[in-house]
Amino acid sequence: MRRRRGYAGYGYRRRRRGKKVLAVAGILLGILLLLAALVFAVRIKEIKVTGNSHYTEEQVIDLVLGGKWSRNSAFCYYENRFREHKSIPFIEEYKIEFKSPTKIEIVVFEKSVVGYVSYMSSYMYFDKDGIIVESSVEQLPGVPWITGLDFGHIILHQPLPVADPDTFGEILNLTQVLSVHEVKVDKVDYHSSMAGAGEIRLHIGDVVVELGDSEDLDGKVTELSGILPELSGLSGTLYLDTYDETNSTPTYTFKKK
Repeated sequence: MRRRRGYAGYGYRRRRRGKKVLAVAGILLGILLLLAALVFAVRIKEIKVTGNSHYTEEQVIDLVLGGKWSRNSAFCYYENRFREHKSIPFIEEYKIEFKSPTKIEIVVFEKSVVGYVSYMSSYMYFDKDGIIVESSVEQLPGVPWITGLDFGHIILHQPLPVADPDTFGEILNLTQVLSVHEVKVDKVDYHSSMAGAGEIRLHIGDVVVELGDSEDLDGKVTELSGILPELSGLSGTLYLDTYDETNSTPTYTFKKK
């Protein structure tokens, strides 16, 4: 009989211990669920964007955080750390820096684009080395459209296959000079003169600029950057093909339309 009472008491203690374990597990589960609910309730409220020029701040935010859960702090952190970033035209890479659970900074690293050519109803953008970095059906503001070049079949991430590499080298040099002097050009037209030499024509709004050949491009563009403010609102042709670096008091012709 004693042995039976001892066995019954042992079974009773096991049941009590099991209930305690279940109770503790239930409490822990409840705490975890509460913490999870609190974590997933935190949303990003303040966003700063840096490094962008091709896109506005609002466009970058929509492109990077356009998903249903993307502004949830926990989900955004997980996506940024453990998933491949989205592929965005004209953006090489971006990173998200958490300043606090509700505040982030999106740092954008844009592709280096200096010009584009038209090819099979698309615009092919190239960098300072002549590599095609992007294809788009849209014309990017602030990037010059290059016309007058002869080229073959274009492949993304490969050099632009121009017929005359020297000519393209001159165009690349010009686009870099324009960038240094912060001269925004809509179109660069490279054409052959009657003498057979290559000549360059710029289109800036309603103003056409005749640069002549590729000699002294830096000096010509320097002069252009100083003259452009005076031509604001005008339409016509500015002739800088007469530029002479030895002339300390040059004059240039502007013919109104």
